[in-house]
Amino acid sequence: MRAYLELLRDIRDHGVDRGDRTGTGTRSVFGRQLRFDLREGFPLLTTKKIHFKSVVNELIWFLSGDTNTRWLKENGVSIWDEWATEDGDLGPLYGAQWHAWPTRDGGSINQIDYVLDCLRNRPESRRILFHAWNVEYLPDESMTPQDNVAAGRMALPPCHLLYQFYVANGALSAQLYIRSSDVFLGLPFNIASLALLTHMLAQQADLSVAEVIVSLGDAHIYSNHQRQVETQLAREPGSAPTLAIGRRPDTIYDYRFEDFSLHDYDPQPPIPAPVAV
Repeated sequence: MRAYLELLRDIRDHGVDRGDRTGTGTRSVFGRQLRFDLREGFPLLTTKKIHFKSVVNELIWFLSGDTNTRWLKENGVSIWDEWATEDGDLGPLYGAQWHAWPTRDGGSINQIDYVLDCLRNRPESRRILFHAWNVEYLPDESMTPQDNVAAGRMALPPCHLLYQFYVANGALSAQLYIRSSDVFLGLPFNIASLALLTHMLAQQADLSVAEVIVSLGDAHIYSNHQRQVETQLAREPGSAPTLAIGRRPDTIYDYRFEDFSLHDYDPQPPIPAPVAV
């Protein structure tokens, strides 16, 4: 994960100080790319401990099409609580668009099913992708997340918004575009989630894994994360862990947290930081 640390250093040393929607303030750069070879290990930070259970259960939740935090909280994940209504609703964000993109005739399209069908039957297609940028449901920036949900919109617009897949020599690679990346808190989760999804899709499509690539638009460090960034940059990264999947479920929607295990993950202590809401 040295590439991730170099990105933090790049933003710290060369970024521009800018305002932002939350009022916190950021230092940011625009247009960066990180690459990770899954054959060399699972890209999970070792310079601070990442809550792997949250990575796995959030992805399972996305794939289920659920957009309420109730299941997440029941399964030990609280990362979406700040944006949810009192009832846990987040509006039609990631899971809704991935699993049931609405159509004009009142039906829906499961984009994950489409991706898997391509991987199994048309692996050389250049259209193997899914995204969550449904303009009809984007929130009004002048309103709170909760008020947007009450109006039928997403609590937040998608940050990790477009996933594309590529098969060569029987191995699956994936590229993710993130329009806005909280590099200290959010990006490590996004990298790990992309890697996990790639492993799951590859298993379901009888493929091996190759690379994951993360392309970033606005890559930023919040002004109240500067001390934490310095702490992380002072640490030496360790070896990447390896991921094992204990079983092959009937479908991609049937995975459970217990199906995944990390081997040789020896991270340094967590570095707490506030979330900008």
